[in-house]
Amino acid sequence: MEIKVDDIQEEFEGKVIGFDKDSNLVVQINGSDHLIKVLDMKSDKFEFLFDNAFHEIKILEVTSTELKILLDGQSMALKKHAKLTEIIEKSRANSGGVASMNTISSQIPGRVISISVNKGDAVKQGDNIVVLESMKMQVAIKSPRDGTVRDLKVKEGQSISRNDVVAILD
Repeated sequence: MEIKVDDIQEEFEGKVIGFDKDSNLVVQINGSDHLIKVLDMKSDKFEFLFDNAFHEIKILEVTSTELKILLDGQSMALKKHAKLTEIIEKSRANSGGVASMNTISSQIPGRVISISVNKGDAVKQGDNIVVLESMKMQVAIKSPRDGTVRDLKVKEGQSISRNDVVAILD
């Protein structure tokens, strides 16, 4: 995937390699491998380590062709590949979230009305994790695979955004 950063003439070639044994994301940029460890992720803010250096991204605006962000306080506009949104959505669907294959994320915004599991519980693929209320409808977020609940990231009554992490599985 080609990435163009506003005000920088060079285009970058990048691709996602996968996850290492410690659930760090491995990416390749211009032929060099790099590790990304997500520390905190919200719908509009990401904190992460990139090759062991701390960074923070705040999302300012998203359009079909551009992503405007603040990277460590510096404004940037990233020109998106025409199929980037489709690729990201497929990746999220396959992995259960952006951070790693261990995260379970909400596909819709809503208010948490019940939590069906506790930390340490064993779950099977398809088990309810939390139930959200969105537009007067109740929607269950289900486990994408078998595992053990390592952590719950939400509380009953909490409002969450689309793509917020609700739980982490081991």
